[in-house]
Amino acid sequence: MAKNLFDLTGKVALITGGNGGIGLGFAEGVAKQGADVCIWGRNAQKNSEVLAQLTEFGTKVHAVCCDVAVEASVEESFAETLEVFGRVDGCFANAGVAKSGRFEEFSTEDWRHVMDVNLDGLFYTLRCAAKHMKQRAEAGDPGGRLIATSSLGALMGMARVEAYGASKGAVISMMQGLAVEYARWGVTANSVLPGHIETAMTEDNYANEKFANAILPRIPARRWGDRSDFEGIAAYLMSDASSYHTGDSLLIDGGFFLY
Repeated sequence: MAKNLFDLTGKVALITGGNGGIGLGFAEGVAKQGADVCIWGRNAQKNSEVLAQLTEFGTKVHAVCCDVAVEASVEESFAETLEVFGRVDGCFANAGVAKSGRFEEFSTEDWRHVMDVNLDGLFYTLRCAAKHMKQRAEAGDPGGRLIATSSLGALMGMARVEAYGASKGAVISMMQGLAVEYARWGVTANSVLPGHIETAMTEDNYANEKFANAILPRIPARRWGDRSDFEGIAAYLMSDASSYHTGDSLLIDGGFFLY
């Protein structure tokens, strides 16, 4: 039996939206356990800054400027990732956006933008990864990890962010289907559902005293989550220790959903 269940030496993780927030937490978690890491993000400066952070863990790191909402960009970025690393063992489809507004006034343009990134981008990214992992398995190298970031909003009614909630609910359904379809090649597929997490996308909400006073007392852990709370789940899901764990939705919310 391996002494270190989460040893990721020799494995390669691809993380979309990996240049900040939860995605960076995933990246730090797997890099600390020895995985090489490729991050995709739209902002070249943020990509460079994060690479500097990740190099301290001593593994190979690389960044690609990619807009996951653009199919050609995803295809080109995945090809570049394979050119640099030779393989992808774990794909974290994490890139996402949110738009809020009264439902009856919500524009088709905003609806489409949320779906373009959160759902179509997920599809383009995971399609590349699943194809690669299947081909590798058929060549005698089975295994792989597909991980997608969903949300607490997929389970609870959240006013004014129906587009976001709908896209994240679809994530769960997609991952369950992938879990069944690709299990024969040793590939697992799971969703991670963050609760109230402090990121650049949520900082305005948590700075709002009225919002904070309404939500924080309902979190049994009595704090907002942060990116470090996603390091452990990333390492576990990438590791061989999770090889029989598939089709699940892992809620990381400090107990909020239960309370």
